[in-house]
Amino acid sequence: MSKKRGRKRSSTELLSDHSNETDPPNTPISPPLHQNQNQNPGLDPDPDPGLDPDTILGKRILHSWREKKVSGSSSSSSQSSGPGSGSGPGRVTKWKGTVLDRLPVNPGLFLVKYDGFDCVYGIELFKDERVSDLQILNEKVVNNRIKVPSRGAEELVGKAVEHVFEKEDGEKKEWRGMVLSRAPVMRHWYYITYERDPVLYMYQLWDDYQEGDLRILPEAENRHLLPADRKPGEEPESLVGKQVEYVTDKGIKRTGLVIYQVPAKPSVYYIKYDDDFHIHVYDLVKTT
Repeated sequence: MSKKRGRKRSSTELLSDHSNETDPPNTPISPPLHQNQNQNPGLDPDPDPGLDPDTILGKRILHSWREKKVSGSSSSSSQSSGPGSGSGPGRVTKWKGTVLDRLPVNPGLFLVKYDGFDCVYGIELFKDERVSDLQILNEKVVNNRIKVPSRGAEELVGKAVEHVFEKEDGEKKEWRGMVLSRAPVMRHWYYITYERDPVLYMYQLWDDYQEGDLRILPEAENRHLLPADRKPGEEPESLVGKQVEYVTDKGIKRTGLVIYQVPAKPSVYYIKYDDDFHIHVYDLVKTT
């Protein structure tokens, strides 16, 4: 059974005081396995100039992340804005993960699954000034203890599901969502998003499905979760590459880019906001 470790929210999300009801259970207080902090961040070198962005796809990487102070907040109350949350502004943490994808709409943006977190991050590894000392590791990408059978691999894709998670205290909770696709590189994993937390997550869903902890919802229960299927010829023009704007309940304006269209559900898109490293998942085409 999966243990939902959650995600770290961006500084803008924290400052806009989004409802905690959307936070997954077991959101870590500090990032696991990344406690090596450098008190003198100026000593960290830049990424190896010899690294070719194309060479890191599908590779295990390690890099430093330097936090920035959130604008308008004091040093005692500043929050983290990137994957290295858990350390104070100006401090450096080490982050290890697997590079999953590089999207054509923004070739500088990489999708990374960091060790110890269940969500997928969108990071400009070669452009973001907070990233330094980028290295390719001589490590094998960890896939899955149970291989997904080739005939059943696509059985979960595009389906509305109920996913059972176990918290640290043993309490179990159901999360409803939609399976988006199989993950690239780590092919025995799946991309999924949840109704109460619509960002991109990644889990070994086949294991949970086989063990009865993931249930495909019947049509009577999934109408509010899945967009209606469109007939051939009804597909609208793709929104990939379009700029988007969103104003929070607190009046904070967020801008971003539509970076991907989900093949299994063409009305569903990934959005990367400028102030956030999570990949948000939305149904951008209203169906009737």
